Amino acid sequence: MSIATEIIGVPETLDHFQSDSYSPYHFFSSEQWAKFRADTPLTLTSDEVKRLRSMGDPIDLDEVRRIYLSLSRLLSAHVESSQMLFEQRNRFLSISDVTKTPFVIGIAGSVAVGKSTTARVLKELLGRWPSSPKVDLVTTDGFLHPNAVLQREKLMQRKGFPESYDTAAILRFLSAIKAGQPDVKAPSYSHLVYDVLPDEYKIVDRPDILIFEGINVLQSRDLPAGGKIVPMVSDFFDFSIYIDAAEDLIHNWYVARFMRLRETAFRDPNSYFHRYASISDAEALEIAGDLWANINLKNLRQNILPTRPRADLILKKGKDHLIEQVALRKL
Repeated sequence: MSIATEIIGVPETLDHFQSDSYSPYHFFSSEQWAKFRADTPLTLTSDEVKRLRSMGDPIDLDEVRRIYLSLSRLLSAHVESSQMLFEQRNRFLSISDVTKTPFVIGIAGSVAVGKSTTARVLKELLGRWPSSPKVDLVTTDGFLHPNAVLQREKLMQRKGFPESYDTAAILRFLSAIKAGQPDVKAPSYSHLVYDVLPDEYKIVDRPDILIFEGINVLQSRDLPAGGKIVPMVSDFFDFSIYIDAAEDLIHNWYVARFMRLRETAFRDPNSYFHRYASISDAEALEIAGDLWANINLKNLRQNILPTRPRADLILKKGKDHLIEQVALRKL
Protein backbone atom coordinates (compact mmCIF):
# COMPACT_ATOMS: atom_id res chain seq x y z
CA MET A 1 0.00 0.00 0.00
CA SER A 2 1.35 3.42 -0.95
CA ILE A 3 1.79 6.26 1.51
CA ALA A 4 -0.86 8.26 -0.35
CA THR A 5 -3.37 5.44 0.07
CA GLU A 6 -2.53 5.11 3.75
CA ILE A 7 -3.07 8.81 4.34
CA ILE A 8 -6.53 9.01 2.82
CA GLY A 9 -7.74 5.54 3.75
CA VAL A 10 -8.57 3.75 6.97
CA PRO A 11 -6.88 0.34 7.17
CA GLU A 12 -8.54 -2.44 9.08
CA THR A 13 -5.97 -2.88 11.85
CA LEU A 14 -5.18 -0.55 14.69
CA ASP A 15 -1.55 -1.72 14.89
CA HIS A 16 -0.87 -0.52 11.35
CA PHE A 17 -2.05 2.96 12.22
CA GLN A 18 -0.11 3.23 15.45
CA SER A 19 3.11 2.88 13.48
CA ASP A 20 2.03 5.19 10.66
CA SER A 21 3.28 8.72 11.29
CA TYR A 22 1.63 9.89 8.06
CA SER A 23 -1.92 9.14 9.17
CA PRO A 24 -4.13 12.20 9.82
CA TYR A 25 -5.64 10.35 12.80
CA HIS A 26 -4.71 9.31 16.30
CA PHE A 27 -5.95 5.74 16.90
CA PHE A 28 -7.07 4.23 20.18
CA SER A 29 -8.48 0.94 21.36
CA SER A 30 -11.76 1.21 23.25
CA GLU A 31 -9.88 0.60 26.50
CA GLN A 32 -7.46 3.44 25.80
CA TRP A 33 -10.28 5.74 24.79
CA ALA A 34 -12.25 4.97 27.97
CA LYS A 35 -9.49 6.50 30.10
CA PHE A 36 -10.12 9.93 28.59
CA ARG A 37 -13.48 10.25 30.32
CA ALA A 38 -11.66 11.44 33.47
CA ASP A 39 -14.30 12.60 35.95
CA THR A 40 -17.11 13.03 33.42
CA PRO A 41 -20.27 11.99 35.31
CA LEU A 42 -22.54 9.22 34.06
CA THR A 43 -25.93 10.92 33.82
CA LEU A 44 -27.88 8.16 32.08
CA THR A 45 -29.58 5.17 33.70
CA SER A 46 -29.74 1.65 32.35
CA ASP A 47 -33.44 2.03 31.51
CA GLU A 48 -32.75 5.26 29.62
CA VAL A 49 -30.07 3.59 27.52
CA LYS A 50 -32.47 0.77 26.66
CA ARG A 51 -35.03 3.37 25.55
CA LEU A 52 -32.49 5.23 23.41
CA ARG A 53 -30.96 2.29 21.58
CA SER A 54 -32.24 1.06 18.23
CA MET A 55 -33.49 -2.44 17.51
CA GLY A 56 -30.64 -4.92 17.62
CA ASP A 57 -28.16 -2.48 19.14
CA PRO A 58 -26.78 -3.95 22.41
CA ILE A 59 -25.39 -0.68 23.79
CA ASP A 60 -25.58 -0.56 27.60
CA LEU A 61 -24.21 1.52 30.46
CA ASP A 62 -20.79 -0.13 30.17
CA GLU A 63 -20.57 1.00 26.53
CA VAL A 64 -21.65 4.51 27.53
CA ARG A 65 -18.85 4.57 30.13
CA ARG A 66 -16.25 3.16 27.71
CA ILE A 67 -17.00 5.32 24.70
CA TYR A 68 -19.56 8.05 25.13
CA LEU A 69 -18.37 9.72 28.33
CA SER A 70 -14.98 10.39 26.75
CA LEU A 71 -16.70 11.59 23.59
CA SER A 72 -18.94 13.88 25.62
CA ARG A 73 -15.88 15.35 27.32
CA LEU A 74 -14.15 15.89 23.97
CA LEU A 75 -17.21 17.57 22.46
CA SER A 76 -17.52 19.79 25.53
CA ALA A 77 -13.99 21.05 24.88
CA HIS A 78 -14.81 21.72 21.23
CA VAL A 79 -18.01 23.59 22.06
CA GLU A 80 -16.26 25.74 24.68
CA SER A 81 -13.45 26.53 22.24
CA SER A 82 -15.97 27.46 19.56
CA GLN A 83 -17.74 29.82 21.95
CA MET A 84 -14.46 31.44 22.97
CA LEU A 85 -13.49 31.92 19.32
CA PHE A 86 -16.89 33.48 18.64
CA GLU A 87 -16.38 36.01 21.43
CA GLN A 88 -12.79 36.74 20.40
CA ARG A 89 -13.83 37.35 16.80
CA ASN A 90 -16.56 39.74 17.90
CA ARG A 91 -14.01 41.70 19.89
CA PHE A 92 -11.63 41.68 16.94
CA LEU A 93 -14.35 43.04 14.64
CA SER A 94 -15.66 45.41 17.31
CA ILE A 95 -19.21 44.14 16.92
CA SER A 96 -21.82 43.29 19.50
CA ASP A 97 -25.34 41.94 19.65
CA VAL A 98 -24.51 39.15 17.22
CA THR A 99 -26.56 35.98 17.59
CA LYS A 100 -24.43 33.04 18.65
CA THR A 101 -24.70 30.20 16.15
CA PRO A 102 -25.35 26.61 17.20
CA PHE A 103 -22.52 24.08 17.33
CA VAL A 104 -23.43 21.49 14.68
CA ILE A 105 -22.36 17.84 14.94
CA GLY A 106 -22.74 15.64 11.86
CA ILE A 107 -23.10 11.86 12.20
CA ALA A 108 -22.66 9.63 9.12
CA GLY A 109 -22.42 5.93 8.34
CA SER A 110 -24.19 3.02 6.67
CA VAL A 111 -27.71 1.83 7.30
CA ALA A 112 -27.97 -0.59 10.26
CA VAL A 113 -24.62 0.50 11.73
CA GLY A 114 -26.06 2.34 14.73
CA LYS A 115 -26.07 6.03 13.77
CA SER A 116 -29.45 6.70 15.36
CA THR A 117 -28.45 5.15 18.68
CA THR A 118 -25.25 7.19 18.76
CA ALA A 119 -27.14 10.37 17.94
CA ARG A 120 -29.79 9.82 20.63
CA VAL A 121 -27.29 8.88 23.34
CA LEU A 122 -25.13 11.91 22.55
CA LYS A 123 -28.17 14.19 22.60
CA GLU A 124 -29.05 13.04 26.11
CA LEU A 125 -25.48 13.23 27.42
CA LEU A 126 -24.78 16.67 25.93
CA GLY A 127 -28.06 18.07 27.23
CA ARG A 128 -27.11 17.05 30.77
CA TRP A 129 -23.88 19.00 30.96
CA PRO A 130 -23.76 21.33 34.00
CA SER A 131 -24.39 24.31 31.70
CA SER A 132 -27.68 22.66 30.58
CA PRO A 133 -27.31 23.43 26.87
CA LYS A 134 -30.28 23.08 24.55
CA VAL A 135 -29.60 20.15 22.21
CA ASP A 136 -31.70 19.22 19.17
CA LEU A 137 -31.49 16.20 16.89
CA VAL A 138 -32.53 16.19 13.24
CA THR A 139 -32.15 13.33 10.75
CA THR A 140 -31.89 13.65 6.98
CA ASP A 141 -34.80 11.24 6.41
CA GLY A 142 -37.25 14.13 6.26
CA PHE A 143 -35.21 15.70 3.47
CA LEU A 144 -35.71 12.75 1.15
CA HIS A 145 -37.81 13.54 -1.88
CA PRO A 146 -41.37 12.20 -1.39
CA ASN A 147 -42.03 8.76 -2.82
CA ALA A 148 -44.21 10.29 -5.53
CA VAL A 149 -41.24 12.29 -6.77
CA LEU A 150 -38.87 9.33 -6.51
CA GLN A 151 -41.31 7.15 -8.45
CA ARG A 152 -41.73 9.80 -11.14
CA GLU A 153 -37.97 10.16 -11.48
CA LYS A 154 -37.47 6.36 -11.31
CA LEU A 155 -35.37 6.68 -8.15
CA MET A 156 -37.23 4.43 -5.70
CA GLN A 157 -34.51 1.78 -6.04
CA ARG A 158 -31.96 4.48 -5.19
CA LYS A 159 -33.70 5.81 -2.11
CA GLY A 160 -30.94 6.83 0.29
CA PHE A 161 -28.50 7.61 -2.52
CA PRO A 162 -27.41 11.28 -2.71
CA GLU A 163 -29.72 12.07 -5.62
CA SER A 164 -32.79 10.96 -3.61
CA TYR A 165 -32.40 13.89 -1.18
CA ASP A 166 -33.53 17.48 -1.57
CA THR A 167 -30.02 18.81 -1.02
CA ALA A 168 -31.12 22.40 -1.58
CA ALA A 169 -33.61 22.05 1.28
CA ILE A 170 -30.90 20.63 3.55
CA LEU A 171 -28.61 23.55 2.74
CA ARG A 172 -31.39 26.07 3.36
CA PHE A 173 -32.16 24.43 6.70
CA LEU A 174 -28.55 24.40 7.89
CA SER A 175 -27.98 27.94 6.62
CA ALA A 176 -30.92 29.13 8.71
CA ILE A 177 -29.65 27.21 11.74
CA LYS A 178 -26.16 28.68 11.43
CA ALA A 179 -27.65 32.16 10.96
CA GLY A 180 -29.31 31.79 14.35
CA GLN A 181 -32.82 32.07 12.95
CA PRO A 182 -35.70 31.09 15.27
CA ASP A 183 -38.23 28.33 14.61
CA VAL A 184 -36.53 26.68 11.65
CA LYS A 185 -38.63 23.87 10.15
CA ALA A 186 -37.22 20.40 9.49
CA PRO A 187 -39.54 18.09 7.51
CA SER A 188 -40.75 14.90 9.19
CA TYR A 189 -40.48 11.34 7.93
CA SER A 190 -42.38 8.17 8.84
CA HIS A 191 -40.56 4.85 8.73
CA LEU A 192 -43.95 3.18 9.06
CA VAL A 193 -45.27 4.51 5.75
CA TYR A 194 -41.74 4.90 4.34
CA ASP A 195 -42.36 8.44 3.17
CA VAL A 196 -42.05 12.12 4.02
CA LEU A 197 -45.07 13.39 5.97
CA PRO A 198 -46.60 16.36 4.14
CA ASP A 199 -47.09 19.49 6.23
CA GLU A 200 -45.49 17.93 9.33
CA TYR A 201 -42.34 19.51 10.71
CA LYS A 202 -39.97 19.52 13.65
CA ILE A 203 -39.34 23.05 14.87
CA VAL A 204 -35.72 23.82 15.75
CA ASP A 205 -35.46 27.03 17.76
CA ARG A 206 -31.90 28.26 18.22
CA PRO A 207 -30.32 25.30 20.03
CA ASP A 208 -26.87 25.49 21.55
CA ILE A 209 -26.00 22.21 19.84
CA LEU A 210 -27.59 20.54 16.81
CA ILE A 211 -26.91 16.91 15.95
CA PHE A 212 -27.54 16.26 12.24
CA GLU A 213 -27.60 12.57 11.40
CA GLY A 214 -27.77 10.78 8.07
CA ILE A 215 -25.97 8.29 5.85
CA ASN A 216 -24.65 10.84 3.35
CA VAL A 217 -24.11 13.99 5.42
CA LEU A 218 -20.36 13.99 4.68
CA GLN A 219 -20.95 13.73 0.93
CA SER A 220 -18.87 16.03 -1.27
CA ARG A 221 -19.91 17.28 -4.69
CA ASP A 222 -18.39 18.28 -8.00
CA LEU A 223 -16.93 21.77 -8.02
CA PRO A 224 -17.81 24.17 -10.84
CA ALA A 225 -15.32 26.13 -12.90
CA GLY A 226 -14.75 29.77 -12.15
CA GLY A 227 -14.60 29.54 -8.38
CA LYS A 228 -18.35 29.75 -7.87
CA ILE A 229 -19.62 29.10 -4.36
CA VAL A 230 -21.00 25.56 -4.05
CA PRO A 231 -21.79 24.76 -0.41
CA MET A 232 -21.66 21.22 0.91
CA VAL A 233 -23.69 19.92 3.82
CA SER A 234 -20.54 19.26 5.83
CA ASP A 235 -19.49 22.92 5.46
CA PHE A 236 -21.96 23.66 8.26
CA PHE A 237 -20.50 21.09 10.67
CA ASP A 238 -18.27 22.05 13.59
CA PHE A 239 -17.52 18.39 14.30
CA SER A 240 -18.25 15.20 12.37
CA ILE A 241 -18.50 11.54 13.37
CA TYR A 242 -18.49 8.45 11.15
CA ILE A 243 -19.84 5.14 12.51
CA ASP A 244 -17.84 2.36 10.86
CA ALA A 245 -17.90 -1.44 10.63
CA ALA A 246 -16.86 -4.16 8.21
CA GLU A 247 -19.21 -4.80 5.28
CA ASP A 248 -20.03 -8.36 6.31
CA LEU A 249 -21.00 -7.23 9.81
CA ILE A 250 -23.29 -4.48 8.54
CA HIS A 251 -24.82 -6.98 6.12
CA ASN A 252 -25.58 -9.35 9.02
CA TRP A 253 -27.05 -6.55 11.14
CA TYR A 254 -29.21 -5.32 8.27
CA VAL A 255 -30.65 -8.77 7.56
CA ALA A 256 -31.19 -9.50 11.27
CA ARG A 257 -33.03 -6.19 11.68
CA PHE A 258 -35.19 -6.90 8.63
CA MET A 259 -36.18 -10.27 10.07
CA ARG A 260 -37.03 -8.75 13.48
CA LEU A 261 -39.12 -6.03 11.83
CA ARG A 262 -41.23 -8.77 10.22
CA GLU A 263 -42.30 -9.71 13.74
CA THR A 264 -42.92 -6.12 14.84
CA ALA A 265 -43.41 -3.00 12.69
CA PHE A 266 -44.12 -4.87 9.44
CA ARG A 267 -47.18 -6.50 11.04
CA ASP A 268 -48.90 -3.13 11.18
CA PRO A 269 -51.37 -3.01 8.25
CA ASN A 270 -50.32 0.62 7.68
CA SER A 271 -46.69 -0.34 7.19
CA TYR A 272 -45.24 0.14 3.72
CA PHE A 273 -43.52 -3.24 4.23
CA HIS A 274 -46.60 -5.07 5.58
CA ARG A 275 -46.43 -7.50 2.65
CA TYR A 276 -43.20 -8.93 4.06
CA ALA A 277 -44.81 -9.97 7.36
CA SER A 278 -46.67 -12.93 5.89
CA ILE A 279 -44.01 -14.48 3.64
CA SER A 280 -41.83 -17.40 4.70
CA ASP A 281 -38.52 -16.90 6.50
CA ALA A 282 -36.66 -18.23 3.46
CA GLU A 283 -38.38 -15.72 1.18
CA ALA A 284 -37.72 -12.91 3.66
CA LEU A 285 -34.03 -13.77 3.89
CA GLU A 286 -33.76 -13.75 0.11
CA ILE A 287 -35.49 -10.35 -0.13
CA ALA A 288 -33.36 -8.86 2.65
CA GLY A 289 -30.21 -10.14 0.97
CA ASP A 290 -31.31 -8.67 -2.35
CA LEU A 291 -32.13 -5.27 -0.80
CA TRP A 292 -28.72 -5.24 0.83
CA ALA A 293 -26.74 -6.30 -2.24
CA ASN A 294 -28.52 -4.19 -4.84
CA ILE A 295 -29.26 -1.02 -2.88
CA ASN A 296 -27.56 -0.59 0.48
CA LEU A 297 -24.21 -2.19 -0.30
CA LYS A 298 -23.93 -0.22 -3.54
CA ASN A 299 -24.72 2.99 -1.69
CA LEU A 300 -22.17 2.13 0.99
CA ARG A 301 -19.38 1.46 -1.50
CA GLN A 302 -20.15 4.25 -3.95
CA ASN A 303 -21.22 7.09 -1.65
CA ILE A 304 -21.01 6.51 2.10
CA LEU A 305 -17.69 4.76 2.73
CA PRO A 306 -15.71 7.22 0.54
CA THR A 307 -16.73 9.99 2.97
CA ARG A 308 -15.21 8.24 5.98
CA PRO A 309 -11.80 10.01 5.76
CA ARG A 310 -13.59 13.37 5.95
CA ALA A 311 -14.80 12.73 9.52
CA ASP A 312 -13.21 14.26 12.61
CA LEU A 313 -13.88 11.08 14.58
CA ILE A 314 -14.38 7.49 13.43
CA LEU A 315 -16.02 4.96 15.74
CA LYS A 316 -15.32 1.43 14.47
CA LYS A 317 -17.57 -1.38 15.64
CA GLY A 318 -16.79 -5.07 16.01
CA LYS A 319 -19.00 -8.11 15.55
CA ASP A 320 -20.78 -7.57 18.86
CA HIS A 321 -21.97 -4.15 17.58
CA LEU A 322 -19.80 -2.40 20.20
CA ILE A 323 -17.00 0.10 19.53
CA GLU A 324 -13.56 -1.50 19.24
CA GLN A 325 -11.45 1.36 17.86
CA VAL A 326 -11.61 5.13 17.88
CA ALA A 327 -9.83 7.37 15.38
CA LEU A 328 -9.55 11.07 16.20
CA ARG A 329 -8.31 13.48 13.57
CA LYS A 330 -5.09 15.28 14.51
CA LEU A 331 -5.18 19.05 14.96
